[in-house]
Amino acid sequence: MTRHRLAYPTDLPDAEWEALAPLVPPPKPSGRPPKHPRREISDALAYWLRADCAWRLLPHDVPPYQTGYHYGGAA
Repeated sequence: MTRHRLAYPTDLPDAEWEALAPLVPPPKPSGRPPKHPRREISDALAYWLRADCAWRLLPHDVPPYQTGYHYGGAA
């Protein structure tokens, strides 16, 4: 996969993403097309968990904090 940003230390390596990808639900076929790849959302969630930061403090080059909050919840 080609990335359009520099990697963060919390990004999943390719091998780990290959193991996790089948467990991530695909977008609903009847819904609107996804704006962000599932891997980018997973990487944003990993960053948030490791940094232990507020959602609004996610870096600007990952999916918006609202997207991360939607998928990650208020954990």
